[in-house]
Amino acid sequence: MQKRMLGRSGLEVSALGLGCMGLSFGYGPATDRHEAIALIRAAVERGVTFFDTAEAYGPGLNEEVVGEALEPMRDQVVIATKFGFKDGVPANGLDSRPERIRQVCDEALKRLRTDVIDLFYQHRVDPNVPMEDVAGTVRDLIAAGKVRHFGMSEAGPDAIRRAHAVQPVAALQSEYSLWWREPEAEILPLLEELGIGFVPFAPVGKGFLTGKLDATATFGEGDFRSVVPRFSPEALKANQGLVELVKDIAADKGMTPAQVALAWLLAQKPWIVPIPGTTKLHRLEENLGGATMELTGEDLARIEQALATIQVQGDRYPASHQGMVNR
Repeated sequence: MQKRMLGRSGLEVSALGLGCMGLSFGYGPATDRHEAIALIRAAVERGVTFFDTAEAYGPGLNEEVVGEALEPMRDQVVIATKFGFKDGVPANGLDSRPERIRQVCDEALKRLRTDVIDLFYQHRVDPNVPMEDVAGTVRDLIAAGKVRHFGMSEAGPDAIRRAHAVQPVAALQSEYSLWWREPEAEILPLLEELGIGFVPFAPVGKGFLTGKLDATATFGEGDFRSVVPRFSPEALKANQGLVELVKDIAADKGMTPAQVALAWLLAQKPWIVPIPGTTKLHRLEENLGGATMELTGEDLARIEQALATIQVQGDRYPASHQGMVNR
């Protein structure tokens, strides 16, 4: 597995990380704990050194699983976790007050079975807390040796600049994929200017870009895609043109659609590190194959030309969740 540097932070990680959220949150019932631990350790054996979790994924449960899985090889890996929701529950709203950040940090250290958090993200920008206070609190945690690097998630340009002026931001995590290219307009140029790494979540479109979902797809209880407009039968049908494009390129290259989606992301910037998630070993291995396959300039031009003709339909969050995205 190749390594990449997240911007100018000095934080080096595997070219693909593992997003651990789906092991306990967002896609239905939590994965059996022993199976989840086995999957995380299998990722380490295959060269993954970057693992993404959060207080809100459970709440707390995901960090506990990640901590137990990685404890034996803690010195070989980079662990990212997050603060920013009241009581660690997204439905309860935002909470990035300094005292809450410090509390989350201390609790996360215990759950993760470690004495330092490698990358501590603000999960969502809290409009009720000045960004300078948030960044200053993380700066103090770094000085205290509890945190190594500061990150932000789904933040807009103004928030990023204000935070970076107080405590350099090592990485921004936001959604980015062939299916959602909004960061290209303002976010990527800003990150390049400031030397901040980019960690795309949902790099295979929450499963859509695997080619396994069509207008007849159904989602089980607890699967958040059941309320996302982009996963309505109408949107899934309307967006099939994008999937067909990815399938065609995959067939030509001897790759799978998911591998094309990941290889495309890796080709955009050398400081981009996607974090695909999965609960299955064969999917993990498939995803990691995307880091070993390269798309040619001709492939990328073909994708770009085709994407220009495709209008993606459907919002990526329901109306009730729009406040969770700060742009």
